Amino acid sequence: MPLPFLTADRAFEAADDVALPFDDHERWRRPYRPGPWRVGVAALALLLASYVLFAAVIIALTGSVSEAGAVFGCSLLVIACALRLLRVGVWVSDRGLRHVSFLVTRTVPWERVVAVRTVQQPVRWLGLPRTVQGQALTVVRHDRPSEAGTALLTTHGADFLARSEAFDRAADAVEAWAAENRPENRQDRQDRQDRQDRHGSLRG
Repeated sequence: MPLPFLTADRAFEAADDVALPFDDHERWRRPYRPGPWRVGVAALALLLASYVLFAAVIIALTGSVSEAGAVFGCSLLVIACALRLLRVGVWVSDRGLRHVSFLVTRTVPWERVVAVRTVQQPVRWLGLPRTVQGQALTVVRHDRPSEAGTALLTTHGADFLARSEAFDRAADAVEAWAAENRPENRQDRQDRQDRQDRHGSLRG
Protein backbone atom coordinates (compact mmCIF):
# COMPACT_ATOMS: atom_id res chain seq x y z
CA MET A 1 0.00 0.00 0.00
CA PRO A 2 1.62 3.32 -1.03
CA LEU A 3 2.19 5.87 1.70
CA PRO A 4 1.58 9.50 0.62
CA PHE A 5 4.37 10.88 2.82
CA LEU A 6 6.94 8.49 1.29
CA THR A 7 6.36 8.82 -2.45
CA ALA A 8 5.46 11.44 -4.98
CA ASP A 9 2.54 10.86 -7.29
CA ARG A 10 2.86 8.29 -10.04
CA ALA A 11 2.44 11.09 -12.56
CA PHE A 12 5.81 12.45 -11.47
CA GLU A 13 7.42 9.06 -12.05
CA ALA A 14 5.86 8.72 -15.48
CA ALA A 15 7.01 12.10 -16.76
CA ASP A 16 10.14 13.44 -15.07
CA ASP A 17 10.53 16.18 -17.66
CA VAL A 18 7.17 17.78 -16.78
CA ALA A 19 7.76 20.67 -14.40
CA LEU A 20 4.45 20.62 -12.58
CA PRO A 21 2.92 17.16 -12.90
CA PHE A 22 0.22 17.38 -10.26
CA ASP A 23 -3.40 18.05 -11.14
CA ASP A 24 -4.38 19.29 -7.70
CA HIS A 25 -2.09 22.22 -6.98
CA GLU A 26 -3.86 23.05 -3.74
CA ARG A 27 -2.50 20.00 -1.92
CA TRP A 28 0.91 20.08 -0.29
CA ARG A 29 3.31 17.83 -2.22
CA ARG A 30 6.91 16.78 -1.80
CA PRO A 31 8.11 16.57 -5.42
CA TYR A 32 10.78 13.94 -4.76
CA ARG A 33 11.24 10.68 -2.92
CA PRO A 34 12.86 10.61 0.52
CA GLY A 35 16.33 9.11 0.43
CA PRO A 36 17.37 5.67 1.67
CA TRP A 37 19.17 7.11 4.68
CA ARG A 38 16.02 8.79 5.93
CA VAL A 39 13.79 5.81 5.22
CA GLY A 40 16.29 3.41 6.77
CA VAL A 41 16.61 5.34 10.02
CA ALA A 42 12.83 5.68 10.26
CA ALA A 43 12.40 1.96 9.62
CA LEU A 44 14.89 1.11 12.37
CA ALA A 45 13.08 3.47 14.73
CA LEU A 46 9.74 1.81 13.97
CA LEU A 47 11.32 -1.61 14.50
CA LEU A 48 12.62 -0.45 17.87
CA ALA A 49 9.16 0.89 18.73
CA SER A 50 7.63 -2.51 17.99
CA TYR A 51 9.98 -4.16 20.47
CA VAL A 52 9.20 -1.50 23.07
CA LEU A 53 5.47 -2.05 22.53
CA PHE A 54 5.94 -5.78 23.01
CA ALA A 55 7.88 -5.09 26.18
CA ALA A 56 5.03 -2.85 27.39
CA VAL A 57 2.57 -5.72 26.91
CA ILE A 58 4.80 -8.13 28.82
CA ILE A 59 5.21 -5.64 31.67
CA ALA A 60 1.47 -5.04 31.79
CA LEU A 61 0.85 -8.78 32.12
CA THR A 62 3.55 -9.50 34.67
CA GLY A 63 4.27 -6.19 36.40
CA SER A 64 2.66 -2.90 37.28
CA VAL A 65 0.36 -1.04 34.95
CA SER A 66 2.12 2.25 35.63
CA GLU A 67 5.46 0.87 34.41
CA ALA A 68 3.78 -0.54 31.32
CA GLY A 69 2.18 2.83 30.65
CA ALA A 70 5.57 4.55 30.83
CA VAL A 71 7.11 2.06 28.39
CA PHE A 72 4.08 2.40 26.11
CA GLY A 73 4.52 6.18 26.14
CA CYS A 74 8.17 5.77 25.14
CA SER A 75 7.16 3.61 22.20
CA LEU A 76 4.63 6.21 21.06
CA LEU A 77 7.33 8.86 21.26
CA VAL A 78 9.65 6.78 19.07
CA ILE A 79 6.85 6.24 16.53
CA ALA A 80 6.08 9.97 16.46
CA CYS A 81 9.77 10.77 15.90
CA ALA A 82 9.99 8.24 13.04
CA LEU A 83 6.92 9.65 11.30
CA ARG A 84 8.19 13.19 11.75
CA LEU A 85 11.53 12.17 10.26
CA LEU A 86 9.73 10.89 7.17
CA ARG A 87 7.95 14.24 6.74
CA VAL A 88 11.15 16.29 6.86
CA GLY A 89 11.86 17.99 3.55
CA VAL A 90 10.47 20.55 1.12
CA TRP A 91 6.76 20.65 0.29
CA VAL A 92 5.09 22.82 -2.34
CA SER A 93 1.59 23.88 -3.31
CA ASP A 94 -0.18 26.86 -4.81
CA ARG A 95 -0.08 28.49 -1.38
CA GLY A 96 3.68 28.56 -1.00
CA LEU A 97 6.86 26.76 -0.10
CA ARG A 98 7.01 24.73 3.12
CA HIS A 99 10.29 23.68 4.72
CA VAL A 100 9.77 20.94 7.29
CA SER A 101 12.62 20.23 9.70
CA PHE A 102 12.56 17.79 12.58
CA LEU A 103 11.43 20.40 15.13
CA VAL A 104 10.16 23.37 13.11
CA THR A 105 7.93 23.88 10.06
CA ARG A 106 8.22 27.13 8.12
CA THR A 107 5.85 28.13 5.32
CA VAL A 108 6.66 30.98 2.93
CA PRO A 109 3.96 32.28 0.55
CA TRP A 110 5.09 32.52 -3.05
CA GLU A 111 4.52 36.27 -2.95
CA ARG A 112 7.44 36.55 -0.50
CA VAL A 113 9.80 34.35 -2.53
CA VAL A 114 12.29 36.26 -4.67
CA ALA A 115 14.18 33.29 -6.10
CA VAL A 116 14.87 29.62 -5.61
CA ARG A 117 18.30 28.63 -6.89
CA THR A 118 21.07 26.07 -6.57
CA VAL A 119 24.43 27.31 -5.24
CA GLN A 120 27.82 25.83 -4.38
CA GLN A 121 28.55 26.20 -0.67
CA PRO A 122 29.66 24.24 2.41
CA VAL A 123 26.85 21.96 3.52
CA ARG A 124 26.33 19.70 6.51
CA TRP A 125 26.99 16.00 6.10
CA LEU A 126 23.77 14.18 7.10
CA GLY A 127 22.81 17.16 9.23
CA LEU A 128 25.84 16.77 11.50
CA PRO A 129 28.16 19.66 12.46
CA ARG A 130 30.76 18.40 9.98
CA THR A 131 30.62 20.40 6.74
CA VAL A 132 31.77 19.47 3.25
CA GLN A 133 31.70 21.27 -0.07
CA GLY A 134 28.51 20.58 -1.97
CA GLN A 135 25.40 22.07 -3.53
CA ALA A 136 22.38 23.52 -1.80
CA LEU A 137 18.96 24.58 -3.02
CA THR A 138 18.30 27.94 -1.37
CA VAL A 139 15.34 30.29 -1.19
CA VAL A 140 15.69 34.08 -1.15
CA ARG A 141 12.85 36.01 0.45
CA HIS A 142 11.66 39.58 0.16
CA ASP A 143 11.96 40.15 3.89
CA ARG A 144 15.57 38.91 4.08
CA PRO A 145 18.76 40.04 2.31
CA SER A 146 19.84 38.06 -0.73
CA GLU A 147 23.00 36.80 0.94
CA ALA A 148 20.93 35.12 3.67
CA GLY A 149 19.36 32.46 1.48
CA THR A 150 17.96 29.56 3.47
CA ALA A 151 19.16 26.10 2.43
CA LEU A 152 16.21 23.85 1.63
CA LEU A 153 17.97 20.78 0.22
CA THR A 154 21.63 19.76 0.02
CA THR A 155 23.60 17.13 -1.86
CA HIS A 156 24.83 15.68 1.44
CA GLY A 157 21.54 15.53 3.32
CA ALA A 158 19.71 12.37 4.29
CA ASP A 159 17.69 12.41 1.07
CA PHE A 160 20.45 12.96 -1.50
CA LEU A 161 23.73 11.65 -0.13
CA ALA A 162 25.50 9.96 -3.09
CA ARG A 163 22.39 10.71 -5.23
CA SER A 164 23.41 13.81 -7.18
CA GLU A 165 21.00 13.11 -10.06
CA ALA A 166 18.09 12.82 -7.64
CA PHE A 167 19.13 16.15 -6.10
CA ASP A 168 19.21 17.80 -9.53
CA ARG A 169 15.70 16.51 -10.33
CA ALA A 170 14.34 17.67 -6.97
CA ALA A 171 15.95 21.09 -7.34
CA ASP A 172 14.54 21.47 -10.85
CA ALA A 173 11.07 20.52 -9.62
CA VAL A 174 11.09 23.04 -6.76
CA GLU A 175 12.50 25.76 -9.02
CA ALA A 176 9.75 25.01 -11.53
CA TRP A 177 7.10 25.45 -8.84
CA ALA A 178 8.67 28.77 -7.87
CA ALA A 179 8.74 29.96 -11.48
CA GLU A 180 5.15 28.83 -12.12
CA ASN A 181 3.87 30.60 -9.03
CA ARG A 182 5.42 34.00 -9.64
CA PRO A 183 2.63 36.61 -9.50
CA GLU A 184 2.67 37.27 -13.26
CA ASN A 185 2.73 33.57 -14.17
CA ARG A 186 0.04 32.75 -11.65
CA GLN A 187 -2.24 35.41 -13.14
CA ASP A 188 -1.68 34.02 -16.64
CA ARG A 189 -2.51 30.52 -15.43
CA GLN A 190 -5.64 31.77 -13.71
CA ASP A 191 -6.73 33.55 -16.90
CA ARG A 192 -6.24 30.35 -18.89
CA GLN A 193 -8.22 28.39 -16.33
CA ASP A 194 -11.04 30.93 -16.45
CA ARG A 195 -11.15 30.74 -20.25
CA GLN A 196 -11.26 26.95 -20.09
CA ASP A 197 -14.08 27.07 -17.53
CA ARG A 198 -16.08 29.49 -19.67
CA HIS A 199 -15.50 27.37 -22.75
CA GLY A 200 -16.61 24.26 -20.88
CA SER A 201 -19.75 25.96 -19.63
CA LEU A 202 -20.62 27.13 -23.15
CA ARG A 203 -20.18 23.63 -24.54
CA GLY A 204 -22.30 22.22 -21.71
